[in-house]
Amino acid sequence: GVKDYKLTYYTPDYETKDTDILAAFRVTPQPGVPPEEAGAAVAAESSTGTWTTVWTDGLTSLDRYKGRCYHIEPVAGEENQYIAYVAYPLDLFEEGSVTNMFTSIVGNVFGFKALRALRLEDLRIPVAYVKTFQGPPH
Repeated sequence: GVKDYKLTYYTPDYETKDTDILAAFRVTPQPGVPPEEAGAAVAAESSTGTWTTVWTDGLTSLDRYKGRCYHIEPVAGEENQYIAYVAYPLDLFEEGSVTNMFTSIVGNVFGFKALRALRLEDLRIPVAYVKTFQGPPH
C-alpha cells in the first residue's frame, strides 16, 4: 500500500546536529494535503523514501539514512505556502560529491504529486562535509 510519510519523516522533536546538511524548502501542498505531510514527503522523497513497501526496507537502518522534516512554518503573506526544514545525515551522501548531494536533495522530489510547487530556498552544508572535497585547504 501507499505509505503515510508523516509517520516516519516528520519528526518535530528532532534536534539537528552540527554534521547534518540542512535544507529549507518552500512548499505549496496540493489541496487537502496537510503541511506536515508535504514536508515529510519532501524529506522522504529526497532521502530514503519510496511510495510503496520494497523488499530492501528491512535491510538497512532507516534512522541512520533518512531525511527528517523537523520544522514547518507558514510563509507570511502567502496562502498555503510553507517553509519545510529538512535535516539530512551525512551518511546519506557520497563524500566529496556536489553532484551526489544535489541529486539526492533536489533530483527526484520536484515531480512529487503531493506538492503543487516546491523550491529549495536555503542549504547549510556542514564543515564535516566540506572537508571531504579536494581543493585549497582554506
